[in-house]
Amino acid sequence: MIKHFKLHKDSDHKRSFQTGSSLIEVLVSLIVFSFALLGLANLQVVSKQNNHDAVQRLTATLLSKDIISKMRSNATELGTYTSAAGTRTLGRTSITAEPTPTCQGAATPCTTTQLAIHDLWQWEQAIDGATETKSGSSVGGMLLPTGCITGPATGDAGVYTIAIAWRGKATLKNSAISTCGASTGLYGTNNEFRRVIAIQTFMDNQM
Repeated sequence: MIKHFKLHKDSDHKRSFQTGSSLIEVLVSLIVFSFALLGLANLQVVSKQNNHDAVQRLTATLLSKDIISKMRSNATELGTYTSAAGTRTLGRTSITAEPTPTCQGAATPCTTTQLAIHDLWQWEQAIDGATETKSGSSVGGMLLPTGCITGPATGDAGVYTIAIAWRGKATLKNSAISTCGASTGLYGTNNEFRRVIAIQTFMDNQM
C-alpha cells in the first residue's frame, strides 16, 4: 500500500510539472508574438513616412521641371520669373488671386510679361495643391511648401536655380543644398524637418 501511494503521488507531481511548463511556454510565446506585432507596427509607420516623403519629392521634382519648361518657353521674361532682386519666393497662397488677363487663348491675350506672372500663379497653385481642398484649405500639394526661383538679377543668360522645400515627417540633418524656406520657421527650430530639392540649369534670355 505504501509503495502504491508513492507511485500515485509521483505521477501527480509529474502531471502538475508538465501543466506548469505548458503555461510558461504559452506565456513566452505570447510575449514573443507581442514584440513581433510591435515591430510590425513600427515598420508600417516608418514605411508610411518614407512613402510620404517619396511622393513629396517626386511632386517637387515634377513641379520644378514644369516651371523650368515655362521659363524656357518665355525666355525674354526670365527677370520677371526671378523678380528684379534675382530671387522669388512663392507658396502657401502668397499670390492671393489669379492675375488678369488669364492668358487662356485669343479671348484673353497676354503679353510676355503677363504670361510670366500668370505662370508663377499657376506654379504656386500646383505647389499648394489648390485643386483639392478640405475645409477651405489646399490639401492636394506639398506639405507647407516654399518655392524659390533664383538667377541673375537682370534676367540675363546664366545659371538659374529652382528649389522647392516642404516639411517632412521625421527629423533629419538640415539640407545644405539650398536655403529655400530655411528662414520661414516652418520646418523646425533647426530646420530638421525641412526637405528640399534644387535643380540648377543654364538659361539664355534669347528666344
